[in-house]
Amino acid sequence: MWFVDVLRHTPSLAVFLTIGVGFWLGKLKFKGIALGTVTSVLIVGVLVGQLDIPMGGPLKSVSFLLFLFCIGYSVGPQFFKSLRGDGLKQVMFAVVVCVLILGVSYVVALLFGLNPGQAAGMMAGAATASPVVGAAEDTVATLATSPEAIKDMTAAIPVCYAMTYVFGTLGAVWLLGYVGPAMMGGIEKVKAMTHELEKTLAPAGGNSSPSSFNAARPIAFRAFKVEGSWFDEPRTAGDIEEKFSADGRRITAERLLRAATGEVIDVADRSLAVAKGDTIVLAGRREMIVGTFDWLGPEVPGVDLLNFPVEDVDVTVSGKFSPVSVHELMSRPYMDGVDIKKVVRDDVALNPLGGTEVRPGDVVELVGVKKYLNRAAAEIGYPDPRTLTTDFVFIGLGILLGGLLGALAFKVGAVSVSLGASGGALIAGLILGWLRGKRPVFGAIPKASLWVFNNLGLNMYIAVIGIESGPSFVSSFAEVGPKIFVAGIISTLVPLFLAILIGHKLFKFHPAVTLGCCAGARKTTAGLGAVQERLGSTVPALGYTITYAVSNTLLIIFGIALVLLMPL
Repeated sequence: MWFVDVLRHTPSLAVFLTIGVGFWLGKLKFKGIALGTVTSVLIVGVLVGQLDIPMGGPLKSVSFLLFLFCIGYSVGPQFFKSLRGDGLKQVMFAVVVCVLILGVSYVVALLFGLNPGQAAGMMAGAATASPVVGAAEDTVATLATSPEAIKDMTAAIPVCYAMTYVFGTLGAVWLLGYVGPAMMGGIEKVKAMTHELEKTLAPAGGNSSPSSFNAARPIAFRAFKVEGSWFDEPRTAGDIEEKFSADGRRITAERLLRAATGEVIDVADRSLAVAKGDTIVLAGRREMIVGTFDWLGPEVPGVDLLNFPVEDVDVTVSGKFSPVSVHELMSRPYMDGVDIKKVVRDDVALNPLGGTEVRPGDVVELVGVKKYLNRAAAEIGYPDPRTLTTDFVFIGLGILLGGLLGALAFKVGAVSVSLGASGGALIAGLILGWLRGKRPVFGAIPKASLWVFNNLGLNMYIAVIGIESGPSFVSSFAEVGPKIFVAGIISTLVPLFLAILIGHKLFKFHPAVTLGCCAGARKTTAGLGAVQERLGSTVPALGYTITYAVSNTLLIIFGIALVLLMPL
């Protein structure tokens, strides 16, 4: 058949066929539940692999190293920041859950008589930890056994992963979304407690679509014709700001149109005189600047006056910056002409009003004219200019350094142990991502690029695994099918059930945060989505980020450990 001959002659086309169909299949939903792209790509890869398509070259390892480096890069700031301060409890919880996953997987594997490859595949699927597949495959290749045994164990990894992943997802959704709230007092009680905590957080709002924007812009600019009797006496831009401040409003003067000369002036000096007949542009958060101000004058369109560039910039708060409230920060002279649009801590947006504290490591989104932004950013920390350019020097040399680190081996008895190239790439990504978060002046990887590298890297790797294992998939499935499915159910439910109890009773997290911590420690985005939908709130995300960062690293290492612990 011509089509099959083309795929066999050009195997890269088979990979793209697998990815394309796999991503399409992964988006299909049944009663609100989707199979997921990774599992779908693996299934399609197995089907395409039945055509006996030879896969050679370094494509599999290159894509997996890229994925691991970028995963480390994206979670590095949260991972290291969580090792101190308020996040330490969540780190400890994630470690406990990962140990539970490893322990239960090990015991279940022994009870069901699984070999190292089968055990690792089962753990990867039951814990929905796809990167474990690659790490386990690398480790199996180093075991002191026959080439035939290594080949059989390697082939079993994706089979067992596929057999356990579906229930690993569905079981987590059921436990976290339904059983978890019931274990902590019932869904209505947990909802009430969640909405009480939610009052301290900014509403999620917005839309992730690049073609849309939020209609409620946080920062507003308005033009006023100065006509009020208050200006019968000489006034300055600073006087206007102080009058607003006396009413509890933080508003800044940005531009002035001189009635006498027609000159447009950027308000760089708060002592700039403002006279009747002038038109002034004021800026502030929407909730601060709404209303009419008779003492000032009527609002006017001011189309030409408002036609000036305004920028926003993310500033990572320096470690030398002492924690202060938003109110105190905004009162400092270097914040003149600048407003705070958003404060983000551990990927959660905080309400930037009143007594909200700004701490080192937070990301503060500032809005204003560029020269004022530069002044404020220099005082607060390190600005992260938005760019569409990816630093490939950073990525290439980072993965190289990680691979060299992973190649270093040490002896444990008679066994030679190393992180391997995959473990080294993950560690390098963690460290370099953390350094980038501390001082974002190098190593830029835009979010869109990071999404492509993460998804394409992992799914290209899974596609190659599926195609390679396709010819032996049926025989491996017949050998382990029923028992691996039961083993996966146990390995899914037991650690997660214990995690909910431990988070609620021992760590005493808020119920919603407990469920978010469990979802993060189990690396189940679907579980987090189910919890948020049931509670009608994004609060569970407070527990997701740190635990996800920790488990994303530990489960890969524990996958390697499981392979080494299992008897041959």
